[in-house]
Amino acid sequence: MYYVPEIGLSKSIKLRPAKVIDLENIACLHAQSWQENYDEVLSADYLANKVVADRMVLWTTRLTSPEANQAVFVAEHGQVFVGFICLFAENHQTYGTIIDNLHVKASYKGKGVGTLLLNTAAQWANKAYPEIGLYLEVLACNSKAMGFYSSLGAINTTSGYWHTPCDSKVKEFVYCWSSAKMLLAEIMSK
Repeated sequence: MYYVPEIGLSKSIKLRPAKVIDLENIACLHAQSWQENYDEVLSADYLANKVVADRMVLWTTRLTSPEANQAVFVAEHGQVFVGFICLFAENHQTYGTIIDNLHVKASYKGKGVGTLLLNTAAQWANKAYPEIGLYLEVLACNSKAMGFYSSLGAINTTSGYWHTPCDSKVKEFVYCWSSAKMLLAEIMSK
């Protein structure tokens, strides 16, 4: 079991490893998050007609045939699914473990759910891979996410481009923590 710091709704949020039964909730929230946040970088056709099916395929694979270095955790408020995080350990030789997805339902943003999910992921990474860093890739259009990660001590290390499902390139930034322990310390200091 993972330690849950007292943040926002922490006393009423349950965090647990994802299961196959979470597939639809995860895929739909992933799609909804993209629809809400990436309309300026993903095509209207993709967001209206393809994103849900595309995310269902991705999450079916991830949850039915997970990679050995994959971890996915979900957050629930009562019986309501409110968010998830997915990471892949030792994904990059320089940056370490990638936090590939972190999505929280819009009505739960700003209530500590994202921080709780990051805390759980960092505890997992610290236990399994204590000597390597954590990182994530943030689209340049997602200034709220960049502010959130910066407030937790992540450093904007480099930039690159994401090749979208719509066949376009979108600028992104790589935000890093030197270790999971560093992220945990930042969370505990809040």
